[in-house]
Amino acid sequence: MTIILSMIIVILVGMIIVQALNRRSHRMQLRHLRSEVERISSLATHEKLLLMTDDRELQSLLMEINRLLGAQHQMYSDYAKMEMSMKKMVSNISHDLKTPLTVVLGYIEMLHLDPAMHADERERVLGKVYAKTQETLALIHDFFDLAKLESGDRDIPMTRILMNERCSTTILDYYDILTEKGYLVHIEIPEHPIYGFGNDEALHRVLNNLISNSIQYGSHGKQLGLTLREDESSVYVDIWDRGKGIDAMHIDHVFERMYTLEDSRNKSYQGSGLGLTITKRLVESMGGSIHLRSNPYELTVFTVQLKKVQY
Repeated sequence: MTIILSMIIVILVGMIIVQALNRRSHRMQLRHLRSEVERISSLATHEKLLLMTDDRELQSLLMEINRLLGAQHQMYSDYAKMEMSMKKMVSNISHDLKTPLTVVLGYIEMLHLDPAMHADERERVLGKVYAKTQETLALIHDFFDLAKLESGDRDIPMTRILMNERCSTTILDYYDILTEKGYLVHIEIPEHPIYGFGNDEALHRVLNNLISNSIQYGSHGKQLGLTLREDESSVYVDIWDRGKGIDAMHIDHVFERMYTLEDSRNKSYQGSGLGLTITKRLVESMGGSIHLRSNPYELTVFTVQLKKVQY
């Protein structure tokens, strides 16, 4: 009996020792994890936590911590990109504001220094002052429009849009300009009604931006087209030209704020670098998407996709 009791006591003591060692091991592992999390968080590195353990609960904890670390790193990365983008945007807008304002000041100085200037010349100079002032106001409006779109402060009520009418009206507004410039215009709009879900004013601005962009950068091909099409769930508007297009290396960047490389099309507003960015934000605010494909000097197509509404 004594031997049995002794064996039981030894076994119990062994179990207690094993549990104590396990608890100590867990404490050491948790301290190590805490230390590593603090280090990785403070340095904002791409590292993940690694720990060899058979404890399934601890494994689950590691997976969750690594997921949170990944989310934190992505947040830091997004913030850094946004900060860099904002600095670039402020710098470029400052430059773009300075240029027309400098011209305006130059013209005003001419008027001030030559009070006897001939009436016709004075009228010409005042016309240039007016044009440059309008250009500056347009840039400022673009900046605030983009700020409102990105902050969600701009209310865009959604409704059913007769796409046939919106497309035909918008392209016809440019018909005289296109004819004067010698463009061959292709318009493909089905006769049966096609309805999209969006905001008519926003869509009008989107189409205006894209058509103006194609006129500015598609002059080499002297062709411009608008195609309205549909499938079971979406409506599509293609604005295309056969101009110099976009090189493949730039396609993923043309909708970025202030992307103003020499071959970029993102300067549809007097060089503001905001035109296509505003276009993309407007389309997205209507629950749609915009895509670009380009084969330089052959075919460049901007496609706006919106949700289809049954009639």
